[in-house]
Amino acid sequence: MKAISILGSTGSIGTQTLDVVAANPQHLRVAALAAHKNDRLLEEQIRKFHPVMAALSDREAARRLAARYQGPTEILSGEEGIMACATCKEADTVLGAMVGYAGLKPTLAAIHAGKNIALANKETLVAAGSLVMEAIRKAGVRLTPVDSEHSAIFQSLQGNDHKKLKRILLTASGGPFRGKKREELEHVTVEQCLNHPTWRMGTKVTLDSSTLANKGLEVIEAHWLFGADYDQIIPVIHPQSIVHSLVEYTDGAVIAQLGAPDMRLPIQYALSYPDRWDHAFDQLDLLSCGPLTFFKPDTDVFRALPLAIECGRRGGTLPCVFNAANEVAVASFLKGKISFLRISELIERVLDATVPEFTLTYETIVEADRKTRETAEALVRSL
Repeated sequence: MKAISILGSTGSIGTQTLDVVAANPQHLRVAALAAHKNDRLLEEQIRKFHPVMAALSDREAARRLAARYQGPTEILSGEEGIMACATCKEADTVLGAMVGYAGLKPTLAAIHAGKNIALANKETLVAAGSLVMEAIRKAGVRLTPVDSEHSAIFQSLQGNDHKKLKRILLTASGGPFRGKKREELEHVTVEQCLNHPTWRMGTKVTLDSSTLANKGLEVIEAHWLFGADYDQIIPVIHPQSIVHSLVEYTDGAVIAQLGAPDMRLPIQYALSYPDRWDHAFDQLDLLSCGPLTFFKPDTDVFRALPLAIECGRRGGTLPCVFNAANEVAVASFLKGKISFLRISELIERVLDATVPEFTLTYETIVEADRKTRETAEALVRSL
């Protein structure tokens, strides 16, 4: 039986991971749960799954929970509480589902503590891919991807010679504004951005899907996970979200992984690998899903995608800069401070003002993230 620690347990991926745990009690148990400030939901999760420890990064929320809860689970708070859950001795696997750059430090701590990683937090690899992959190698632990696209690539590579990989075809739904022109996006609302046509996800990833920034982040993630050159990673719009990604080999064979658009399926595989457990969730019915279509993304309208890929190509701290600028831009849009089209414009202006660092350490990554957020927030105030 695997014991898991879930970082980000009250978010979309975290709650669906607990669905997987509930469906597989013979295979999984919860050792630790960590979240930001949803103390009510975390309390429900504690009472149902009985972890050894649970933490809220928001100290006031943790105080509220500790005042209400009487039971064996240790209630922790702050960054130190999150780090304790990441390194919990009872856990052998850590599922990283925290939102954004905040997932980097606890993921590295979990790796250094010898935990296998099921990674849903793509920003960890975007910001510090070389550091994370080197830490994985040195610790001798396993990293399995949770994102549906990267899970599909991971599965399509099984049993094949990676040296014969020709291309990765990384699918994207295209989000709610697929086919729109720039002038049609001038006044889109937050509610429109969050109305994703095929997936039900958290606010940040759904917003990133509407700008295609998410696909840019996933291209960088695929580069680190699979050792593929950027020229080998091709984003492809696939509106139906049935083919989760494809791998093309040098002999012309293309292998794809298909499934229902349900994140619990790749979550379960990330936790079951190398085994496959019986299905407990939605199954794909090809006879009822209709035609499957594919086409190129519009990189003139959705500028965040090519900007992210270019940052990945150039390397150094630029992917971290892209991620930090995007996080500030998305937060500003959600607060009504900038318009939808300003998201990619803000990212581009921050990149233009950046002098990247190419000697990467944890400290240079932290500093690049800090400086970028200062620059981006100053630009937001000036708009």
